[in-house]
Amino acid sequence: MTENATENATETTTEEAEFAYPIKVEDAGPGTKKISIEIPAERIAAKLEENFKELRGSAHLPGFRPGHAPRKLIEKKFSEDVRDQVRRQLISESYGQAIEKNSLNIIGEPQFDNPEGIKLPESGALNFSFNVEVQPEFTIPDLKGIKIKKPKVAVTDENVEQAMTNLKEQQGSLVPVEDRGVQTKDFLTADVHGKVDGNIVAHQHDAQLVARGGRLLGIQVDDLDTKLEGLKPGEKRSFTVHADEKHGSEAMRNKDVEIEIALKDLKKLEPITIDQDFLDSLGFSNEQELRDALREQLVERINYDVQNAQHEQIRKHLLDNVQMELPAKMSDRQADRVVSRRAMELMSRGISRDQIEANVQALRTGSKEEANRELKLFFILQKIAGDANVEVDEPELNGRIAMLAAHRGERPEKLKQRMAKDGSLQNLYIQLREQKALDKILETAEIEEVDVVSPSAEENKTEGEAKKE
Repeated sequence: MTENATENATETTTEEAEFAYPIKVEDAGPGTKKISIEIPAERIAAKLEENFKELRGSAHLPGFRPGHAPRKLIEKKFSEDVRDQVRRQLISESYGQAIEKNSLNIIGEPQFDNPEGIKLPESGALNFSFNVEVQPEFTIPDLKGIKIKKPKVAVTDENVEQAMTNLKEQQGSLVPVEDRGVQTKDFLTADVHGKVDGNIVAHQHDAQLVARGGRLLGIQVDDLDTKLEGLKPGEKRSFTVHADEKHGSEAMRNKDVEIEIALKDLKKLEPITIDQDFLDSLGFSNEQELRDALREQLVERINYDVQNAQHEQIRKHLLDNVQMELPAKMSDRQADRVVSRRAMELMSRGISRDQIEANVQALRTGSKEEANRELKLFFILQKIAGDANVEVDEPELNGRIAMLAAHRGERPEKLKQRMAKDGSLQNLYIQLREQKALDKILETAEIEEVDVVSPSAEENKTEGEAKKE
């Protein structure tokens, strides 16, 4: 090898070697680290030189061929842009190194002490610091042999009969009501206004309502059917309810709200008749075959509920026995993940969309303790899944998507595309991974079967009316 070749090889090796930044990592509270970084003056100078050199080779200045403009002219014209670019490069490079070298599991965006003050100095080193939320450190106790109670639940003829009733309602039709006022379970179209101290603070025009307990303008009204009983189209009725202190609207929060309902249209649900044409359309030769199929569906649902009941016992055991300090300020991304996990869980159980939205809204505005519970479980179950090498393959993911699509009356491929686009597909993967981790714990648990009261017909409803909403 010639002397010049040796020099070139040495220069290349030096350029490729990673620059080691002076980095200091300190605890800054539960689940939080403070990272302080120094970027030495010589590193700043080297990056400026590198960027100016690259720019000189491509810059177009009047009177000069590309690559031949004087260096001082290049620096004078592009100094501000290049310095800003180098600043961003150095911050990004040093931030990545701080995370990688210290094996930090970041769960939020960095919070800089003084972001506006991070600028390249005219001389000397650049020093800056920031806080990051990191995955808490904790220990998982021995989970072998934990005691779990498994409910014994049987499907009764009453349950099957209720399922038949639900099916008739699902396939039924809405017909106008002209000879009476509102009755329980009627379907209403109305303009809804919420007033506080006589001033309108919320409204919903052409709202689709069902005369039964539910949420109205974000307020739970358990006796809505009673409050509206007898109301006819063209009439108005007002009543006062109290919005809780966690209501989403500040104007209504912890206040008495007068709700005015102007009824515009009234319909009732007319269930379908189970005749041979209807049976043929579903692929059954007789009514008994249909009843047998409904019974199988109920058994599948009960098995899912029993498994979920066991999972919930494990979750409680983990919450009670794993000590963990969560970040003082949970990041928005983690808060959204908590809400998405709850929505996905409810969707998997076949809960109607309006119930899911009500539950999710309650979680969004709910207690900090509830959000922290969900976040703590997320960290614990992800660690258990990682330690046990639990993964979810494509067929498992597609199988769950097919089930969700069936609940929602959609095509699986369309649902999957939408979930991939809005980010919920990743949440579904996380949920399935957590469920498999819980099943792993169940494999070594001490399970005791216990008798429970068979679910009532009311509890086994499949929200037949919801489809009409």
